[in-house]
Amino acid sequence: MALTDRDIRKLINTKQESMEFTGIPSTNGMVEGQTAIQKKSNSQLAIYRKKFGKIWKSYMSSDGNQYVDKTLTTNTLKYTNRFVDYRVFLHNFSDTIGTSKVYIPWWGTSESSSMADHRVGFITPFKMTLHKIILRCATINTSTDIAVRVEKTGNNDTTSIVATATYDVSEVGAISSNTNFELEMADFDKVPAVEAGIKTGISIDAVSSPTSGAEDWWVTSVWRVEVIIW
Repeated sequence: MALTDRDIRKLINTKQESMEFTGIPSTNGMVEGQTAIQKKSNSQLAIYRKKFGKIWKSYMSSDGNQYVDKTLTTNTLKYTNRFVDYRVFLHNFSDTIGTSKVYIPWWGTSESSSMADHRVGFITPFKMTLHKIILRCATINTSTDIAVRVEKTGNNDTTSIVATATYDVSEVGAISSNTNFELEMADFDKVPAVEAGIKTGISIDAVSSPTSGAEDWWVTSVWRVEVIIW
C-alpha cells in the first residue's frame, strides 16, 4: 500500500535520532522521549533516555562486566562463582604487651608466644588481605610504639613475616586508655595478603610495655576476602 503524505509526515515527526554526547546528557539538553548514547574513555557504553521529565540511564557491556554508579539494591543476591567482601574477626585477650613478640588469638582470650598454639593460628579459606586492625586497651600507662605483623606458617611449620606495620606515636599521636588506635593496609611495609590454605597469625610487640601488668585488650581486624565458590 502506498504511503500518503500524511503517513510520511507522521513518520518524519516520530523518527528518533540517537545522539552521541561528549559530555553528560542533561534534562535541559534533551527533549522528552529522546535517546542519547555516551562513551567516555575507559568506561562502558551508556544509554540515556529522557522520560517523564527525568534522565534514565543504563550501561551496556562488551566484556560481561557490569558497573553501577551508586547503590545496588536487590531482593535476592546469589553468587555462582566468586566475589569479594570484607569480614571482621575478633582477637580480644587479657595480658601484658611487652618487648617480646606474642601472637593474638583468633578465638579464646589468651595470646601465645608461638603460632603452634591452636588459638592463634587461622587457616585462610580464601585469599585474605588485612584491610585494617583496631586496638584498644583498658589502661595505658606509657604511650609507646606498637608493631603489628601478619605472619604465616608453611608446611614445614616455619613461620615467616608477610608484612609489618608500626603505630609510631611520634608521628600518629599518643595511645591512651580506653581509646581506639588503628593501622590500615597502607601502613604496612608490604601488602598484608595471605593466599588460601595458609595458617596465618597476627603478632604484636611494643618498644616498651604500655601497661604496668595484664590488661584487657580489644582487637578487631577487618580483612578483604576473595571468595571463590568453585
